[in-house]
Amino acid sequence: MVTVVTSPPPGSPSTASRWLRAARALWRALTGWAAGVAAGMHGAWRRSLQLRVVTITLVASSLLVGGFAYLIADKITSILLENAETDVLQRLQNGSEYASKQFNLYSRAEEAQLQDTIDGTVNYLAGGDPTQTNGVVVAITGDNTNRAVAPRTSPEVEVGPLIGSELRASVAAGNVAHQIRTGVLGDQRTKYLVYGSPVPTQFGQLELYYLVPLARQDATAADARATVVATGTALVILLGLLAALVTRLVVTPVRVAARTAQRLSAGLLDQRMAVNGEDDLALLAASFNQMATNLQRQILRLEEMSRLQRRFTSDVSHELRTPLTTVRMAADLIFAERDGFDPAVARSAELLQAELDRFEELLTDLLEISRFDAGFAMLDAEPTDLVPVVHRVTERLAGLAERVGVTIELDVPDPPVIAEVDPRRVERVLRNLVGNAVEHGEGRPVRITLGMDESAVAVTVRDHGVGLKPGEEKLVFNRFWRADPSRARQTGGTGLGLSISLEDARLHGGWLEAWGAPGQGAQFRLTLPARAGDRLTTSPLRLVPADAPLPFGGPRDGGLLAIGPGTAGALAIGPVEDPTRAEVAP
Repeated sequence: MVTVVTSPPPGSPSTASRWLRAARALWRALTGWAAGVAAGMHGAWRRSLQLRVVTITLVASSLLVGGFAYLIADKITSILLENAETDVLQRLQNGSEYASKQFNLYSRAEEAQLQDTIDGTVNYLAGGDPTQTNGVVVAITGDNTNRAVAPRTSPEVEVGPLIGSELRASVAAGNVAHQIRTGVLGDQRTKYLVYGSPVPTQFGQLELYYLVPLARQDATAADARATVVATGTALVILLGLLAALVTRLVVTPVRVAARTAQRLSAGLLDQRMAVNGEDDLALLAASFNQMATNLQRQILRLEEMSRLQRRFTSDVSHELRTPLTTVRMAADLIFAERDGFDPAVARSAELLQAELDRFEELLTDLLEISRFDAGFAMLDAEPTDLVPVVHRVTERLAGLAERVGVTIELDVPDPPVIAEVDPRRVERVLRNLVGNAVEHGEGRPVRITLGMDESAVAVTVRDHGVGLKPGEEKLVFNRFWRADPSRARQTGGTGLGLSISLEDARLHGGWLEAWGAPGQGAQFRLTLPARAGDRLTTSPLRLVPADAPLPFGGPRDGGLLAIGPGTAGALAIGPVEDPTRAEVAP
């Protein structure tokens, strides 16, 4: 017979390593399961008011009832032990007196009848039955008689282990003492209350001991503890059920109100709560319904007003198109022949042409705003290289920048910056931002920066003009708002450009933010997701420019301070450790 022995290939895992990997996998599974359970319990604790109230009630009632149960059980045990001590002490006193009378008949410990008298006395004090082993044990010893008197117990059991040396010494010194010891007398282990008393005689001092079993007292105390625990447990469960019921009565209307409020916020304005009874909860439901009715009435009224306003704006804009076209044709003819007119008439023709351009731009912006208000604006996103868009905007505004003496500086990357955007809307936003920067640049350079990361693209437009006062970074996007309406303006904007730009940014799911400081210029940042529909979390470019002034004189350690929009849109002042760090948008 041939036996073939195969060995595992080199590098194959051993049995121990396989078991180790299995144990690690099991441990990871258990820890993951425990973490999931803990997370679920934490979520349930945070979400459910009823769970928190019931849990707190159960814990508090358990502690309270447990404390009372412990005190009651301890008091019952103490009373039982005191009663047993009183009874044993009384029997010990009577037995000591009886034994003293019997033993005082003898003047010497060596007398022949003394031991018989001791035996009879012990049997009498034990109840007269020397064969019983579960009741009281009586013992008489004569340690101070030079062992002339032999120890005697009734019944005849070994009591030495139950009578401690301290108790024996205290009784031998003439004191009445006691202790509780546990030992085996007969065939079972029992707790005994051991009392000892000296018995004076003419031939010396004897010691009388009573050993009383505490089995009945222990059983009674155990029954009392079990009764108290059962009663306490039932009381805690009853309190928990009561708390759950009461909490449910309160929480249910609140949950109904929350669900109704959610439906109202979703646009279901006809939702109402059921009113049952005349209590506080019914008053809450009635007040909630009244509030919902008033809100519905106000919302419907505002919607109707808004609809009428949008319709009015749209109708007026469209109706003005026809006379504007006629006026435009006449103005173009006059403007073309202005060289043959008097200088005053020629200047009037130029002013007419400029104001018609502004009027046409205003009508275009009003129509665009009406489309945003009506919710008809659509995003036509496509992969677009933003570098040519920035260059195109710069070229179109180069003439304006030259007239006002502003230099436009570009900081764009060499490779293409591709993003899924609507190029028409993005170009309009950049045209508004750059146009405003040139107009308010006070003849100083305007810098345009383009940046990109894995999830977003951003464009910043920085000017060094009059800047913005604290709080104005939120107002610049309001319709028809101007920081300085009395200041002479070169381009004659409509006051709707930034409002339309903000709507365009929101339509892309992006941000349009502003920073400014008085006398230090302003910077606007447009941030758009690189992929249409993605959610923005950070911007590739920081909102606060690197040359931003240090407020209040700046920190002594030379660190940088950033002033930008906080979580609520207000100015937030705080340290910035890295000047190139991109900020998290609100």
